[in-house]
Amino acid sequence: MAEAHQAVAFQFTVTPDGIDLQLSREVLKHIYLSGVTSWKKRAIRFKNGVLTGVYPASPSSWLIVVIAIMSTMYARIDPSMGMIDRIKTSLLFMTVQTQTVLSAILFATGLWLSFIFLLRYILKALLSYHSWIFESHGKMSFSTKVWLSLVKLLSGRRPLLYSFQASLPHLPVPSIDDTIRRYLESVRPLLDDEQYKQMEIVANDFKKDPAPKFQKHLKLKSWWATNYVSDWWEEYIYLRGRDPIMVNSNFYTMDLLYVIPTHRQAARAGNVVHAMLQYRRKLERGELTPLSALGIVPMCSFQYERMFNTTRIPDFVQHLKDRKHLVVYHRGRFFKVWLYYGGRHLWPSELELQFQRILDDKSEPQPGEIKLPATGVNQASLEAIETAAFFLTLDDEAHGYDSENTRSLDLYAKSLLHGKCYDRWFDKSFTLIVYKNGKIGVNTEHSWADSPIIGHMWEYVLATDCFHLGYTAEGHCKGDINKSLATPTRLQWDIPKAGIANDVDFHGCLFNEFGKGLIKKCRTSPDAFIQLALQLAHYRDKGEFCLTYESSMTRMFREGRTETVRSCTCESTAFVRAMEDESTTNEQRLALFKKAADKHQNMYRLAMTGAGIDRHLFCLYIVSKVMGIDSPFLKQVLSEPWRLSTSQTPQQQLNLIDIQKFPKYVGAGGGFGPVADDGYGVSYIIVGENLITFHISSKFSSPETDSFRFGQNIRQAMLDIKALFNLKEKKM
Repeated sequence: MAEAHQAVAFQFTVTPDGIDLQLSREVLKHIYLSGVTSWKKRAIRFKNGVLTGVYPASPSSWLIVVIAIMSTMYARIDPSMGMIDRIKTSLLFMTVQTQTVLSAILFATGLWLSFIFLLRYILKALLSYHSWIFESHGKMSFSTKVWLSLVKLLSGRRPLLYSFQASLPHLPVPSIDDTIRRYLESVRPLLDDEQYKQMEIVANDFKKDPAPKFQKHLKLKSWWATNYVSDWWEEYIYLRGRDPIMVNSNFYTMDLLYVIPTHRQAARAGNVVHAMLQYRRKLERGELTPLSALGIVPMCSFQYERMFNTTRIPDFVQHLKDRKHLVVYHRGRFFKVWLYYGGRHLWPSELELQFQRILDDKSEPQPGEIKLPATGVNQASLEAIETAAFFLTLDDEAHGYDSENTRSLDLYAKSLLHGKCYDRWFDKSFTLIVYKNGKIGVNTEHSWADSPIIGHMWEYVLATDCFHLGYTAEGHCKGDINKSLATPTRLQWDIPKAGIANDVDFHGCLFNEFGKGLIKKCRTSPDAFIQLALQLAHYRDKGEFCLTYESSMTRMFREGRTETVRSCTCESTAFVRAMEDESTTNEQRLALFKKAADKHQNMYRLAMTGAGIDRHLFCLYIVSKVMGIDSPFLKQVLSEPWRLSTSQTPQQQLNLIDIQKFPKYVGAGGGFGPVADDGYGVSYIIVGENLITFHISSKFSSPETDSFRFGQNIRQAMLDIKALFNLKEKKM
């Protein structure tokens, strides 16, 4: 065992003269290097903490202010209007000169801090301006140009990951009137006249009472808390749920679509784990550049904090710091692998050696020997997993996209989402899966963050793996091999299988007939185009419309996460009916499409700017439960099933890979399980200019759904909508 191996280096002998310590010089060297690394890490974190703490000012600006104040004093000018003299009187037991200098420094420091708070307040006020989102693409008003210039001026210094956190505005609480109006508007196409009239009565009764009481409490929370939604969303939607998270909550992310850099499983794992450790180091130091819209408007970065060293425990998320090991699963065995040696990260070649040792280990698992709730050494084994940096599965299957196998993406997706049910640790923040053919993927627990966050790390890892670390001609990791590393420590478990995975029906659909490039030529938002295609496909698939969920982000606000865009609208249903009505002309269909697309784009913008309705309704419901006041309206709203749940996977957040130059190095995106038993889950990624990948999920147990059939309907709907624009272009 690793502990025994290290203990050999420290020995002592009891002699008549006392205790004779025998210390290994090699161990002392490692202790010294670990200490140096630890203090260096603290120094860097302190420095970056100071840089973040004074942003948008800089530490050097303090010296400028001090020199300016001192200069005015020597010129016998008092810029403090007597404050320096008052400070001087409280400084006892000092010489007059020392009192003068120190009081001037204290005043200058106070002035400097006040200046920082003023800059932050101004920046927060500027970042509360959202009219730019609603302006037509390519057109910018004069007020927006002025606003953009001021934001650039105040955020000109290179920011660190958390530099903008204190300057981000709080998520606003929408008005009750707006939320009720938009809710009724969203359900109108799904209800007949009698049902809608009844819903209007219930909604208006709620608006009169008790909605105003609930709204007051939400307003109070929004003033007191950083974000009036996020903590309740994490607690009640994720942590208090008791359904299995394996399919119902966790989501997956795939490898590069066409490329496998090496077919050596241990080598690929070595490079990828090392790249993740590099990313973690940048993350812990706050050295990553925060994402921004327009390259100017910052996004909230708080979700990144719990990416590593994190485990979901019943009812809370446990986040630790400075975890130095990971746990690896292979063929029913669990191994603890140390990630550091002599105060540094293991090199990719060293990690490859460790993983190869696990792959070469022929020992068999011992089912029933260790139980999860047990104590003693078993509890220590459980703690090793829960305190690990992350979890790694060296899978004994081969997966990935194969153009000659139409089900390859489907099987790949199912493996990433649930595997064999016992070979992923679904409570860890994420599980890295490395297949025996070198393909990789990630299964992510959802409570700590949303998909763009893990996607950010994944883009960094794939680019680092392929373009910075690389492999030898034989497919091994580059670098020397240190064979003196302690071998991985074996852990053992007995985890029963679950039946939920067999019910998941997945289909991966590569749509390459056209992509973002052509859609933009139609002067339409690509997301709106796809959402309308999904509405058309769903109507053709089921013969009816349904409540549709599209995930939008609210990260322009501090600690913002997501909001819902209700994609099924009166405008979209009118367009779909026109597409299915042979008496309607293509010109009429095109006009209805543009109207529906504009409506969708406006709703997406409202959701991004804090004017969505679903998080507001959710929080009103929580308040009603806390106050013990029953609301038929809220109960009805929160019980409505989302039979079509959709999400777009962000692409090229970091722009580390030039996909124009390297078109084969594109990601395949990721997906999630269906939200409703009789519904569909659809995740899509817009890859470059000419490819859109759809990840479609449903349940075999539902006679109403078929993921492959729905994929074919999506493909045809995309082509049918494109034909409307082609016809117009020919007539022009």
